[in-house]
Amino acid sequence: MRDTQTKLPSSLALAVSALGLTFGAPVWADDAAERLTERLDPLESYQATFEQQILDGGGNRLQSARGEMWLSRPGMLRWEVEAPYSQTVVSDGDDVYMYDPDLEQVTVQAMDDRVSHTPALLLSGRVSELTESYEVFYEQDGGNDVFTLVPISADTLFEELSMVFDSETLTELWMMDSTGQRTAITFSNITLNGNIARSMFDFDIPEGTDVIREEW
Repeated sequence: MRDTQTKLPSSLALAVSALGLTFGAPVWADDAAERLTERLDPLESYQATFEQQILDGGGNRLQSARGEMWLSRPGMLRWEVEAPYSQTVVSDGDDVYMYDPDLEQVTVQAMDDRVSHTPALLLSGRVSELTESYEVFYEQDGGNDVFTLVPISADTLFEELSMVFDSETLTELWMMDSTGQRTAITFSNITLNGNIARSMFDFDIPEGTDVIREEW
């Protein structure tokens, strides 16, 4: 049995603030929120493979992973880590299932405000709720547009979240938590607004699996 302390705090934890990037002049928050809304409003579904790295406060790599994700708005997500270990996170819009096949364990959480504000599920939510809950800042890095979200409430799982767009396409997520730990995710093989079967967001608990139901 693996030591679960070496795992990601949750595969829902995605992305960080800038790592020494050089940006252009900042844009006013209201303008930035409007620009982000223009990027996210047309997004109905998103499918991609991903590479994820977790870094400590000094920039040293603690962990890396790769996998595939499917997202359908509002509220549906499937996030599958394929290597170096297997783990699956599924949201059906009502509940979130976090499944560890090695431990034969699944944790179930209701889709309340705290869970829905984790980075991956945040992308699947309604844009109006996002801009009401975060201060949004916009800058440019080379040819990319970078939107940084800072939570208005202190009761969140991250300090800053940055979304990087190449033209209209989300290509990276960066996150920093309160400990200074940073997570960087790069997406590839991206399909926007493709047809994703509704059954992709159903989770059937395997027989013999321990079920833990958590409430915030």
